[in-house]
Amino acid sequence: MIRSARGADFDQRILGIHLRLSEAIERHHPQFMAVESPFVEKNAATALKLGQIRGGILLTAGLHRLPVGDYNPMQVKKAVSGYGWADKTQVGKMVQVLLSLKEPLAADASDAAAVAIGHLLASRS
Repeated sequence: MIRSARGADFDQRILGIHLRLSEAIERHHPQFMAVESPFVEKNAATALKLGQIRGGILLTAGLHRLPVGDYNPMQVKKAVSGYGWADKTQVGKMVQVLLSLKEPLAADASDAAAVAIGHLLASRS
């Protein structure tokens, strides 16, 4: 899980995400990256920051020559739970079942796993 340091300047937080993501890519040698499209954000400042972070992530993928699959939240929910309007709890339970986990994942880890599962299922078709 990549987290940025709270309290750091925003540009440094994005740089930290880029560096840690680059390290993970170099360590694990993925062949593809899957990201979730941002949901409609009512707060313009938050939407802008999410867009900037997303830009940093997409740039990191591009620098490592990784193709990127982009999935909206409804696609992810439908792929994992069979229902595009599933709530986070339902998606989390399905991630737990699909990955045969004894304990549920934290919400952000479950979201990331759901995007990965959604990509794997989408790439099979």
